[in-house]
Amino acid sequence: MFVAHLRTALALVRTALSNPRVRRWGGVFAVVIAGLTGGLIGLLLGGRIETPVGPTDVSLLLRPRWGGGTTIQVPPLGALNLDTHWGPIALEARITELRPEPARELIESPNGLNGLTDQISDQLRHGVIVLFLRATALALTLSFLAGLVLFRSWRRALVSLGASVAGMLVLTLLAWLTFNPQAVAEPRYSGLLANAPQVVGDARSIVERFSAYRAQLARLVGNVSKLYAATSSLPTYEPDPSTLRVLHVSDIHLNPAAWSVIRSVSTQFQVNLIVDSGDLTDHGSKPEEKFADDIESLKVPYVFVRGNHDSQSIQRAVDRQKNAVVLDDKLQEVSGLRIYGVGDPRFTPDKTTRDDNLGADQLRARGAQLAQKVRTSGQTPDLVVTHDPNEGEGFSGTTPIVLSGHGHKRATRLLPSGTRLFVQGSTGGAGLRGLEHEQPTPIELSVLYFSRATHRLQGWDDLRLGGLGLSSAQIERHLEPAPDRTIGTPTSPAPTNSPTFPSLPPSQWPTESPPATSSTPSRPPEGD
Repeated sequence: MFVAHLRTALALVRTALSNPRVRRWGGVFAVVIAGLTGGLIGLLLGGRIETPVGPTDVSLLLRPRWGGGTTIQVPPLGALNLDTHWGPIALEARITELRPEPARELIESPNGLNGLTDQISDQLRHGVIVLFLRATALALTLSFLAGLVLFRSWRRALVSLGASVAGMLVLTLLAWLTFNPQAVAEPRYSGLLANAPQVVGDARSIVERFSAYRAQLARLVGNVSKLYAATSSLPTYEPDPSTLRVLHVSDIHLNPAAWSVIRSVSTQFQVNLIVDSGDLTDHGSKPEEKFADDIESLKVPYVFVRGNHDSQSIQRAVDRQKNAVVLDDKLQEVSGLRIYGVGDPRFTPDKTTRDDNLGADQLRARGAQLAQKVRTSGQTPDLVVTHDPNEGEGFSGTTPIVLSGHGHKRATRLLPSGTRLFVQGSTGGAGLRGLEHEQPTPIELSVLYFSRATHRLQGWDDLRLGGLGLSSAQIERHLEPAPDRTIGTPTSPAPTNSPTFPSLPPSQWPTESPPATSSTPSRPPEGD
């Protein structure tokens, strides 16, 4: 039966090919494919040049990559990935060589960077223009030759050339229509953690001020020059003095390696304060109290709220550190920001106590009740810190920013009231439980940039460390699209069937999970 169907199909194909119209259009299709293939090969072969940029030689090349974009390779610092455009062709720039004499002159001259700014801009523009002219010329040449060699016809060779021209016009139009200037301000960085800030830069809007961005390019080249010329002295990060830099960490879960990460990031980014949204420990036991002693070595204010794995004794151990600020239903100004924080009402240090009577709806209701208390007091916090994001949602409309953790997976979303809810991943890689999965839980933390004048969030850098630990990192820049937006009242009131909580401070909430009942209670969000 199968052989009979196969014979029938082959017969239909032979019949179709014997049709003059099919043969004619098939030939046209073959000529077009030959032209496009030759053009693509020429585009990739011709799309590579080396051009001088300041004291360095930079290799510019076109690469096939679905999704397009631009990559800037800065060995040995790492790479910047920019979502500049969409398409099958990406642009890559790589620093290939440093010329020692110009680099030395740059380092020794106090005003060397001033003149370098315009020079870099002009040289990069010239290099990109030469790259595209060369790539276009070779693409058109190879498409014509492909048609001529394969079909031995000038006419068909011209058709192949026309197909290549049409293909390049489509690529150009696609890149132009999808071009995203905002990508310059929101890079994704991967490379050495210790050098990330020098490449990423500060929290300025470099889209709005292109001249400032050109100056950052100049500083980038200057820093790379210094790194090559004097490897014993790494470049110094100079943050924007108009911003307050807040490091958000969460769910350290007794991982001592987290302190090294936090110390490195807080030093490199020169943060003004650190906010920890809970679960510093695993079981909240007496021996774990000593783990909090490393907080004092961080040398900046450390704002802490209790997580569901942190007992009251752990909270007191944190409070004993000189630079610690423990917030438990309390609003306090720290480094110029008004911060309200509240500890998690649950104490569920292991999976046997996971099922308690406080589910998502109850936590939202509790958050809304505490938010009403804050509003009644007439105080407006610049940010609110809770451990569980469900409780944080209850503060929607009360504050511009809510920081939380608990889920071991980073996320952020804008609530209907205009409040932005941050959920941090695990800065401790979820401790030992992070090894229970097929892939280890990544170490995640973020640097948030606030305006000193308005106290509103301007942007943030998300840091993610993978399997290489401290030797590698990824940084992704985000800009707040409407930093001065109006914060209104929540559009969704708390559920009417939620219980009314007594007006007690959170420190008097139960520190042990309630006894099990015959009914199935609401489970807290997944995460520990």
